[in-house]
Amino acid sequence: MNLILLAIAPICIIILYIYSKDKYEKEPPKLLFLSFILGSVVSIFITSVMYYSFNIVLPLPNKTSILQQFIKAFFVVGFTEEFSKYIIVKYYAQTKADFNEPFDGIVYAVMVSMGFAATENIVYVLDGGIQTALLRAFTAVPAHATFGILMGYYMGKAKFSKNRLALNIAGLLLAILFHGAYDFFLFIDFVPGIWVGAFISLFIGIILSRNAIKTHQKNSHFKI
Repeated sequence: MNLILLAIAPICIIILYIYSKDKYEKEPPKLLFLSFILGSVVSIFITSVMYYSFNIVLPLPNKTSILQQFIKAFFVVGFTEEFSKYIIVKYYAQTKADFNEPFDGIVYAVMVSMGFAATENIVYVLDGGIQTALLRAFTAVPAHATFGILMGYYMGKAKFSKNRLALNIAGLLLAILFHGAYDFFLFIDFVPGIWVGAFISLFIGIILSRNAIKTHQKNSHFKI
């Protein structure tokens, strides 16, 4: 039970942080909860099916091949996980009437991402223990949040734009780019010191995420 609480704690902190940043028109708790559940169950299911398919069609057995790890990071893990979140935001959250300002894209994308991260984190923490919980609280969990914010920024713009498809895809691709970069540097840990690249990409993602939040706050049409 303590390990599960440790796994969930950083998820809750990020959710509360993003909720607090939605200053001008809060989202209904029911929709937020359902987005979280869809992320924790449906996105995980979609990811599992896609992983299984990739392993059959495109096996990548060589863990010391930089090219294979690049493909795995960007085109298997990054694409699969972010696409599974993207379709929940696009076909569930973005269709709702309560999705009524660009900032809502960030809110719902983060809720879906945190649902996904919650399930993933519980699995890893139960297997790896307290050290894994503490490490992931400052790495993988905030990374999933930044991917969600970057995706949600563009998906929030998309709903109120004539270029909806292009902006939605831009959000998906940006999330894949940062997710892939983060994982790639961790996957090629056989190269001494290369893991630093993961934290650099995470740091850049956090800076861009803060700017994305501020921009949508500033441009909210609910702002008095």
